[in-house]
Amino acid sequence: MAAGAAVLALFVCTGAGNAAANGASATAQRYQRTQVGLASFYGPGFHGEHTASGEIFDQRKLVAAHRTLPLGSVVRVTNLDNGRAVTLRIIDRGPYGKNHRKGCIIDVSKGAARRLGFVREGLVHVRVRLVKLGEETQAAEANR
Repeated sequence: MAAGAAVLALFVCTGAGNAAANGASATAQRYQRTQVGLASFYGPGFHGEHTASGEIFDQRKLVAAHRTLPLGSVVRVTNLDNGRAVTLRIIDRGPYGKNHRKGCIIDVSKGAARRLGFVREGLVHVRVRLVKLGEETQAAEANR
């Protein structure tokens, strides 16, 4: 529970006044642009299964799971060990279990892990930068 609060705290924006001055929505102000931690990948066991977004998971696609970002959000994930980066769409919730307890902040597809260069290692230090909030959030804002 405390670990989940810590992850959420990393995304809580400390400069809300600046975001409001730039015309950002109240929802967008709740998310910080970057987070640093571990990434893991998920693949064969989930391939073909429904994700939290309703989409069928394809381990070859450039997608990811995140515990707090709205589904449909777009993030830029950079492997801090080798500098490789990839842009991913959040379609699922996670990480959970032992990887989350180790400090994982994002689960990426096996295809994304290949591009980031960490399939063999299984875990890697990454920076996750929010590029675009998901449509789930945009739809909620439009209904206000």
